[in-house]
Amino acid sequence: MLSKSGDHQTVPLSVLLKRELANEKIERPEITHGQASQSKKGEDLTFIKTECQRVLGDGVTTYSVFALFDGHNGSAAAIYSKENLLNNVLNAIPQDLNSEEWVAALPRALVAGFVKTDKDFQERAQTSGTTVTFVIIEGWVLTVASVGDSRGVLESAEGAIYYLSADHRLECSEEERDRITASGGEVGRLNTGGGTEIGPLRCWPGGLCLSRSIGDMDVGEYIVPVPHVKQVKLSSTGGRLIVSSDGVWDAISAETAFECCRGMPPDAAASQIVKEAVQVKGLRDDTTCIVVDILPPEKHDPPKVPPKKQGKRGIKSMFRKKSSESTSLPEKEEHVEIDTVEEMFEEGSAFLSERLDSKYPVCNMFKLFVCAVCQAEIKPGEGISIHSGTTDLKNLRPWDGPFLCTSCQVKKDAMEGKRASRDEEVLPALDEQRITSLRPCLKRVSLLVYNRRRLDQR
Repeated sequence: MLSKSGDHQTVPLSVLLKRELANEKIERPEITHGQASQSKKGEDLTFIKTECQRVLGDGVTTYSVFALFDGHNGSAAAIYSKENLLNNVLNAIPQDLNSEEWVAALPRALVAGFVKTDKDFQERAQTSGTTVTFVIIEGWVLTVASVGDSRGVLESAEGAIYYLSADHRLECSEEERDRITASGGEVGRLNTGGGTEIGPLRCWPGGLCLSRSIGDMDVGEYIVPVPHVKQVKLSSTGGRLIVSSDGVWDAISAETAFECCRGMPPDAAASQIVKEAVQVKGLRDDTTCIVVDILPPEKHDPPKVPPKKQGKRGIKSMFRKKSSESTSLPEKEEHVEIDTVEEMFEEGSAFLSERLDSKYPVCNMFKLFVCAVCQAEIKPGEGISIHSGTTDLKNLRPWDGPFLCTSCQVKKDAMEGKRASRDEEVLPALDEQRITSLRPCLKRVSLLVYNRRRLDQR
């Protein structure tokens, strides 16, 4: 929640949960959902699992998962992520946590789960990649992790629109572009010859226009799987969540998406959103939508929003844009302070040493002799601190945990540009000058490969 002075503040999870416990009766929301899709390439996949049970003391609590995977260069990465991501996330959460601890552990578990899924998939030597928007709903708390340019957007019962994911297109973030170039990649538009450049900014080699994804081993390790994670708590009036691929968001705005399905049940709403998007630009890409209604108990009607008193667009963002945030919405979106939905956690850094820090919010989340990413057992003395190689060790020591196994440390170093890229690994004896001179050739080869893929996909 934002203070009136405009300072960015979060509401501690313990405060929110204790606020609920103060009530005589804690009511969980009713969750209904629907989905729709029109396929062009067959690379969009969804994953929906409701009423997942988790043992909590002497009782059982439930949560729901909604995910969208927008594959590219084939569907292999999307299929693998759909089949393995949830288990990898859950395996990173310690056992015997209460509700407050379990929800608080989700942000770091999602980071570990995303990185492990990417690492395991790349070991299969397949070049496919996928975006991911992954939502876990526990009670009134929504936790959203995202890589790529699919998007999750929430409309509260009061009619305010909140962006719960980040857009990892290179066009959207100078910070992400700087990170990639600092790690050894190149960022530029497609060169058609004669100095003419067209299309969106892309990462070379490979030509991908995203800075984060799962898979894409042919592009470079600097295209990282570390997700942007945002965690919020809805008010008891509930709201509607839309999770869609870029086939929707490239055609219509969030406001249009919510307006065109006003009053419809989730399944009809998802179909209407897809129809609206296809009518605008035609079926140029896989166009997929998941609609989730989070409603007060025994209220099954879709949220109906009273007439808006805001300006023409009526769009609000839950968070003031932070200068340190690695990705953001286009600058034209207006950011307004409101407190209908309370922010609990948000982090977008691409660096594991910052994302897997043991200080917040569950201090004992990572075991001493277990890798914080892949959960493999580590023999005493063989674990490598997540902070190893960190330049700012003012308050950190290299022997402080959490720890990584050797292979996950190699993965971390590669993502941070501390290890030679795949292109440079095939040139082991070359000095820096010769490597630099060969990079334009490698870029041209990547361009030829990219153009060949585009022809094959037509």
